[in-house]
Amino acid sequence: MLMADNNSLAHHLRQAANTHPNSPALIAGATHWSFAELLADAQSLAGQPGEPGAPLTKTGDSLTLARHAYACSLNQQPFWPLAPDKPRPETTNLRSTAALIISTSGSEGQPRPVLLGNDQLDAAAAAANARLALGPGDLWLNCLPLYHIGGQSILWRCARAAAGVLLHDGFAAEAVADDLARQPVTHISLVPAMLARLLELGIRPPPGLRVALIGGAALALPLHDKARAAGWPLYPSYGMTESAALVAVHTPSDGAWHQGLVGKPLPGHEIRLDGDARIALRGPQVMLGYLDGGGVDADGWLTSGDLGAIDADGRLTVTGRADDMLISGGHNVHPLAVESCLAACPGVRDVAVTGQPDPVWGDLVVALVVGDATPDEVLAHARRQLPSAALPRKLLFVDRLPRNATGKLERPALRRIAAGGPA
Repeated sequence: MLMADNNSLAHHLRQAANTHPNSPALIAGATHWSFAELLADAQSLAGQPGEPGAPLTKTGDSLTLARHAYACSLNQQPFWPLAPDKPRPETTNLRSTAALIISTSGSEGQPRPVLLGNDQLDAAAAAANARLALGPGDLWLNCLPLYHIGGQSILWRCARAAAGVLLHDGFAAEAVADDLARQPVTHISLVPAMLARLLELGIRPPPGLRVALIGGAALALPLHDKARAAGWPLYPSYGMTESAALVAVHTPSDGAWHQGLVGKPLPGHEIRLDGDARIALRGPQVMLGYLDGGGVDADGWLTSGDLGAIDADGRLTVTGRADDMLISGGHNVHPLAVESCLAACPGVRDVAVTGQPDPVWGDLVVALVVGDATPDEVLAHARRQLPSAALPRKLLFVDRLPRNATGKLERPALRRIAAGGPA
């Protein structure tokens, strides 16, 4: 069984049901629940027998996963939401004191299940709510998958704040646009690919939208500038499954933004760079550990696979993934730097960069481009902006890029495409 209940999802749901019983708590299609009704539903679902200490593994649509998240918390039972295409893990002999077992995105390889307790998830919700000014009566449009931390974290934030969740079963731009027009949405979480699609459709934010939290992948400067010009209140952010989602954010009041800037860490957290410029994090949101062991050192530091820089004001800039670094002509070239350049080329709607082994260059820089720009236009733009070692030596024009459900580029698939194989 889990330890204390006074900082759990269930605790905050009970509190909201006591203080704001008739306020909208969860809207999903035709389903509209107040906090009192949502608590009653969770209590009914929690009444189904379960094995103490054993996690409940569950797949299904977003509403199914949300309902079981509340119910498992009431049962003090670990919850393990699963993507619909993933095999169910063996849990017969597994016991855990975690509140949530949730897998990393797997965009760089195999997903790893992460153990998060009530302490980590509650600290994350409290800090995010303070930074994003989420309060009673607000409404968060959640179109992120609930088998990833980004979607689950919104349930915690909203229950803690007595705010409502407008739940979508995945991202459909037209459905999001419709609800932005019809519902009093104050907060939304988007990955850059989702934001780009809304802009393609000419969707402008409603007057009541205060926060568009952007995360999950790098936000390109041209997309940022286009969205800001359209009135979107952008909050570029940084977080990971291992930190219970959001751990740093740049707000509009923080001043000018540049590529990769994700602002200062949330209160109580320390961020440093190791000798290879990898971002390391310590604080109350850092995970208990990985299900298969490891993850946090003896001093409480979690070293990520992300590269970064920290300025004199303590603001973090994320410069890419360490594992993605290419060596072209003896020079380090990060795909993100090349992608950021090419994304600003007129006629390029989306772009990804990867490497292909080459006897001359070491890593041949390969750009996969979505858009109407010609090869000559892309290369001319690159030559004006990039050093010789970072210039793409191979261009592939594709209909779309391989991205996972959270909008992250699937780097192994990019390498397969560059080598002439299937995505």
